[in-house]
Amino acid sequence: MSLQGSLSIERMCLQAGVSRAGYYRWLGATEPAEEEMEVRVAIQQVVLEHRQRYGYRRVTRQLRRLGLTVNHKRVARLMREDNLLAVQPRAWVKTTDSAHEFSVHLNLAAHMKLSGINQLWIADITYIRLRTEFVYLAVILDRFSRKVVGWALDRTLAARLAVTALLKAIAERHPPPGLVHHSDRGIQYACPEYSQVLEAHAMLPSMSRPANPYDNASCESFMRTLKREEIYASTYRDLEDMHARIEEFLERYYNRIRLHSALGYHTPEEFEQIAAQAGSNAAASMSFFRHGEPIHPMRTKMPGAESLLLPAPIGTDEPPTGYSSAGCSPAEPASASPAGYHLLGEHQP
Repeated sequence: MSLQGSLSIERMCLQAGVSRAGYYRWLGATEPAEEEMEVRVAIQQVVLEHRQRYGYRRVTRQLRRLGLTVNHKRVARLMREDNLLAVQPRAWVKTTDSAHEFSVHLNLAAHMKLSGINQLWIADITYIRLRTEFVYLAVILDRFSRKVVGWALDRTLAARLAVTALLKAIAERHPPPGLVHHSDRGIQYACPEYSQVLEAHAMLPSMSRPANPYDNASCESFMRTLKREEIYASTYRDLEDMHARIEEFLERYYNRIRLHSALGYHTPEEFEQIAAQAGSNAAASMSFFRHGEPIHPMRTKMPGAESLLLPAPIGTDEPPTGYSSAGCSPAEPASASPAGYHLLGEHQP
């Protein structure tokens, strides 16, 4: 099958005065072996280029970008026959411990409707096993484009891991005041060190409900992609080798090359460029509901931020749906620290 550039098979058949069914019958009768081999070669090139990270759907999309008209079922069959199916994920392991005494925040992210970048960032931490040790990776994504805007790799789960990723994201994006930062309720995101950075840059903290990973589903999905397509498919010599390889994956491959199904099979950078060209710069909207009725908003001010629309205060006897009053306790003194965890500047005895 030769490349037809920007013309579709339907358009070429229309200009030639033949039916598509007749064209495919002729193609199958005259060049079945050659056409099949050309498709197989193209599939293998895409799979090898992406290091067996792509499943059959993304391979199909990439082939269509190259000008080949193929069906996803056929691509799946050929990949299965040639043993080219994507690397499968391993079992999920829990790494978040939210049993701490620091204050937690309401889930603002669940009520946001995004219209551009730097309106909502989502953060998460995962562990990675090396040959002789465990290391930890903290990432921050822009929820609008799924682009990785900040990350950090370290041997510790101390607060400095998450803070380093956040500072990298701020230096990279220079977000405006009022950006919502969403995470789970882990101690790294609730500790004073992290909260101080958010406050200094006029960011609004938001946290998932207890035991509900779906509130941060986009970041969870990214972690699965990272482990399946990079970590489980690679062997690292040491932490330095892992850092270099993960940097290559995140900065060059994931952000600039990998097609993202949730973005209409565009890369994150392509998606941001398309949004910028379309003039998508309106502010994000936010709506809250109580028993099916909208809550009247009020104006509130943050240091260094313009007025922001937030929900009216809810009485202590009326927690938002999915929250318990115990989950909205006031902040504890900065000295409070759960046993077994060490924050920024603390060392294990």
